[in-house]
Amino acid sequence: MKFPRRRFLSLATGVATLPVISRMARAQAYPSRPVRLVVGFAAGGAPDLLARLMGEWLSERLGQPFVIDNRPGRGTNIAAEAVVRAPPDGYTLLQVGAANAVNATLYDKLDFNFIRDIAPVAAIIRVPLVMVVNPSFAAKSVPEFIAYAKANPGKISMASSGIGGPPHMTGELFKMMAGVNMVHVPYRGWHVPAMTDLLAGQIQVLFVGTPESAEHVRSGTLRALAVTTAARSEALPDTPILGDFVPGYEASAWNGVGAPRDTPPEIVGRLNKEINAGLADPKMKARYAELGGMVLPGSAAEFGKLLADETEKWAKVVRFSGAKPD
Repeated sequence: MKFPRRRFLSLATGVATLPVISRMARAQAYPSRPVRLVVGFAAGGAPDLLARLMGEWLSERLGQPFVIDNRPGRGTNIAAEAVVRAPPDGYTLLQVGAANAVNATLYDKLDFNFIRDIAPVAAIIRVPLVMVVNPSFAAKSVPEFIAYAKANPGKISMASSGIGGPPHMTGELFKMMAGVNMVHVPYRGWHVPAMTDLLAGQIQVLFVGTPESAEHVRSGTLRALAVTTAARSEALPDTPILGDFVPGYEASAWNGVGAPRDTPPEIVGRLNKEINAGLADPKMKARYAELGGMVLPGSAAEFGKLLADETEKWAKVVRFSGAKPD
């Protein structure tokens, strides 16, 4: 049986468009059940609060619960591996952060490759860290601090919330770029134990997020020497940036959303669109500002570049520091 040419072309075109229609239908139907957003930190800390804020927005916009699944442990690797092993259907997502970029080098043996196995969906927020000292400390500025550190090598204690975390790596980047020697004192848990000892004068310096430090700085119980981002922080507008004194210096705590590799691009695109809508919403922007952060709108590809750049950057710092996970 012979088909007329026009009929044949019509059928061929119809067959070719079926996958496109199928993908569009899948994206439009998503999500049809609850979505898990896996967080590598315990409930109650800043990463958890940031995830819950975006989870609430996505639940309202997409009509299904976005459930926060806290899976702390192994420096966020337990959470990352859970998402890597999940079906790539958009129903298991990962809160991606600076720790993931550090862990790619910090851990010699991981059962996954972060850059290969996690698909970038969207960036959400960048939070400056603040270089803070006890008011009794001799240095009142970054240049004075560097001079003091060089005159007293190994006599300054630099606290952190744990090996490989943003406070630790931010401090190691400062050591590397400023050419100073400080003793790292890791604390277990979030910022509270380290902050307590800093306030008591038992350690000398801490790199910590603006949500944890801003009120102490305003009240005078801590002295802020600089913020670590390339721009000043709205939470501490009078505090200079560290890059003014150490050219090229930049560090921050940031996060976003990732998904298992091979998650359909239509689902990634829909999530990216709704997340960016949240970042543009005035009320959402205000809430993120209250947490000391600056929103990071952009495409999935732009977030992917951030992940690659940050992973490469922190690999150099991890090697410099010689850090090993405890």
